[in-house]
Amino acid sequence: MNPITSFIVIVLVLAGAGLGETTRSPLLAAPFLLAAVLVALSLKMANTWQKFVILRAGKLYGVKGPGLFLIFPVIDTVVAVIDERIQTTAFNAEQALTRDTVPVNVDAIIFWHVHDAQKAALEITDYRQAIDRVAQTSLREMIGSSMLSSLLADRRTADEALRKEIAEKTGHWGVSVTSVEIRDVAIPEALQDAMSRQAQAEREKQARVILGSAEVEIAAQFVQAAKTYGDHPAALQLRAMNIIYETTKERGTTILMPSSMVDSMNPVAAFALAQTGSTPAAPQARAAKRGPLPPKA
Repeated sequence: MNPITSFIVIVLVLAGAGLGETTRSPLLAAPFLLAAVLVALSLKMANTWQKFVILRAGKLYGVKGPGLFLIFPVIDTVVAVIDERIQTTAFNAEQALTRDTVPVNVDAIIFWHVHDAQKAALEITDYRQAIDRVAQTSLREMIGSSMLSSLLADRRTADEALRKEIAEKTGHWGVSVTSVEIRDVAIPEALQDAMSRQAQAEREKQARVILGSAEVEIAAQFVQAAKTYGDHPAALQLRAMNIIYETTKERGTTILMPSSMVDSMNPVAAFALAQTGSTPAAPQARAAKRGPLPPKA
């Protein structure tokens, strides 16, 4: 019994007992006790989320609630109390084959509510069990018609397709499906390793392509720099001076540099080298151009 009915019943019982004790006549207490029994059997209360389906003499009388209502104790029967709040049902499919014949284990959850209490009570024996069975069957059908890649990458589309299919089947029972969410898609470990290697190979391929593009751009920049240095000897001299500075700025180090690098510090020599397009010759080469030395006496 609900709290209101229980309170009224207790008050009637206490009033009848008190009256019978006062008057020393049990017959005066009998009407109160009979009224208490009738109130307990006839006064019902439905919460704001509940609907009571009532049959009168085996035929549908109506759907009551929320609030207080009366029924006839003998001819009226409450056959179902329907909760119209949003319900959740978890379901899964184990070792289901996808369209590309890959076995997967899928876990999902469905959010639903009863929008027609009369149909949910009279059109099907157990609508909760039926929703669970329909959800599992629809999930297996969806997996069988989907590729593994699409099932893993585009879950929103799979969720929406699964929701529409389940809602179409359960709508005749007065049940509306709010949403369906696939929580997990488990694939065999061997396939996971293969997919991991494939992803790694794709990343290495992309890295090599990016590296090759960078090499091309760097080579083009080097060609442009060579043209600039060839047209502007002063720029080449400044670059040589910068290289010498970078290599000698560390303390406590001894660096051996070729004479050509030292000569590049001389503006006149650098300009002459740029004009002639030659490199400074070694001392032995200069001596060879002067001819052999006379023999010593």
